[in-house]
Amino acid sequence: MMFKSVKTGLLAVILLGATMIANAQKKINSGTVTYGIEYSLPPEQAAMASQLPKEQKIKFDNNILRLDMQQGAAQIGILQNFVDKVGLMLIDVPIIQKQYAVKISKEEIEQTEAAVPKLSDFKATGDKQTIAGYNTEKYTYKDDKGSTYELWATTDIELPTGFSGAQFKDIKGALVKYTTFQNGTKVTLTIKNLSEGKVGPLTLEIPKTYEVKTMQEIMAMMQGGGE
Repeated sequence: MMFKSVKTGLLAVILLGATMIANAQKKINSGTVTYGIEYSLPPEQAAMASQLPKEQKIKFDNNILRLDMQQGAAQIGILQNFVDKVGLMLIDVPIIQKQYAVKISKEEIEQTEAAVPKLSDFKATGDKQTIAGYNTEKYTYKDDKGSTYELWATTDIELPTGFSGAQFKDIKGALVKYTTFQNGTKVTLTIKNLSEGKVGPLTLEIPKTYEVKTMQEIMAMMQGGGE
């Protein structure tokens, strides 16, 4: 009888442990993440920081993410399959009732990636901190220019593989606070809010109402060289 009681108790402990492990990391395949942004600009450009957005909201559905922004009179949506490395830019200009679509090739994305410093030597430090409600651990890393950085990652949640960029693929867990590069500018992104929920389906198919243009054609239009 005692043996049976001990056996039952051990089974309960094992099941409880399994439940805790199962619940320790929640996989989120679809949702919206809002980042706070800090910019690292050279002294001669420091005044620009006040004119740059302080937040960045990204919708994601499995391997596709979408970032929306306002650029003058244009509403711009950038979609990217971060696994296949292909993308689409949707430009909506209500004032002239025009909509344009620009395909972004794998080669173009890889050229952009090749232009930023290469990150390596990721090391977990064991330092812990709670950020945005998540239990995080600090990592250090460096780039090929000699600069060093730190990031904070959590295993409380799991985001789609490659969501934060291929350079961070060896980090265990989701990145809550980290430094990366956007359009050649060094930025630090910190999760302010992450909400799970259906946002898609997000697709790289061009909507029927959009006229396909090349990036060169869009640039010429911006400079007054065409419609």
